[in-house]
Amino acid sequence: MAIVPSTRIYEGTRIPQRVPTILDVDPRKHDPGDILRVNFGPNHPSTHGVLRLIVDLDGEAIAGIEAVIGYLHTGFEKTMEQKSWWKSVTYPARIDYLGFHANELEYVLAVEKLLGIEVPRRATWARMCLAELNRIHSHLVWLGTSALEIGAISMFWYAFDDRDAVLDLFELAGGARFHTRYVQAGGLAEDLPPGFTGETRKFCEAMPRSVDEYEAILDKQKIWLERTKGIGLLSAEDALALGQSGPVLRASGVDWDLRRNMPYLAYDEVAFDVPVYANGDVYDRYKVRMDEMRESVRIVEQCCDRLDEMEGEPWIADDRKVVLPPRHELQTSMESLIYHFKIVTEGYRVPEGEVYVVIESPRGEAGCYVVSDGGARPWRVSFRAPSFAALQATATAVQGSLVADMVAVAASLDFLMGDTDR
Repeated sequence: MAIVPSTRIYEGTRIPQRVPTILDVDPRKHDPGDILRVNFGPNHPSTHGVLRLIVDLDGEAIAGIEAVIGYLHTGFEKTMEQKSWWKSVTYPARIDYLGFHANELEYVLAVEKLLGIEVPRRATWARMCLAELNRIHSHLVWLGTSALEIGAISMFWYAFDDRDAVLDLFELAGGARFHTRYVQAGGLAEDLPPGFTGETRKFCEAMPRSVDEYEAILDKQKIWLERTKGIGLLSAEDALALGQSGPVLRASGVDWDLRRNMPYLAYDEVAFDVPVYANGDVYDRYKVRMDEMRESVRIVEQCCDRLDEMEGEPWIADDRKVVLPPRHELQTSMESLIYHFKIVTEGYRVPEGEVYVVIESPRGEAGCYVVSDGGARPWRVSFRAPSFAALQATATAVQGSLVADMVAVAASLDFLMGDTDR
């Protein structure tokens, strides 16, 4: 893990000492009689979900802050433990609802590792193509909403227009725009339709121009620069100590990306660069995500080339105890009908064992820990949510900021409360 050489962002550590996630009012810097405590959320459009921030203000300066979670606890992990392996695939996408494909993927990869099943190459490359499209989708939502909160209203419409184009491709592939359940143990729910790679290439041709236009709007905009540069500082050392990953970590100068450092799918067979910036502020987190969208387009283009070469190859494993048989066989084969009935009603059984799988989601390191007791349901499911880790950095990153900057700092960490609370 390399750290980009740079001037030190700040001396020492800014992590609060009593509790790392709670910034207490320092009586040496602030008169307790001047402190005003304000509830920011949990129902507020700029908290990116039902997050409650208890903020202590000294005038307009933030003197203390505490993030309170739990308002969106859905119990998805425990619900999955009550469902069959086959039926529980639908739940991870609803945890991180912007990185829906990434969460489905990490869970299915964990199940496949326990099963020891071999996934066809076409399915692997299709998964990778959709994972990068999902990354672009998530970053576009982040860009549009974050810019809107700072005052760049037009960016919201531009970003969501391109986001809609990404969702069109997901709809073309799996029939649903969100929560597709397209990834299955053993491969895909169905093969990519004819024309998918052609439509995807059209998107890849247009998307880099859109990113250039976004930067043309923002990079020299005085208000944007004043609201992002030097705001929300987080050093490489503090980012590592707080368990940060993804764009937040790379914007602090740490050169770490699971797609390159711990390759999965076929990431070791494609060419891409990992953007790293050294200043650890809101602006650098923005720049990392903009560069990542360009790199994702590069990966998607390479995936389309390989998918065209694999046209006609299998897209799901031929294991009837795990994979649903083709529907046309149900009319002629009693054995296929039995397998179909057993998988849908009872589900397949997974060998006893435990596994932990990590991937590079749009928000960083997303992990899935699964334990099987040999039955048809998971004995234990737990997700490593990058949003939860990102939220831990709030108390460190807002130090020295004004209350108006708090929205920009929180947005730059890109946490989702569905992912945080689970």
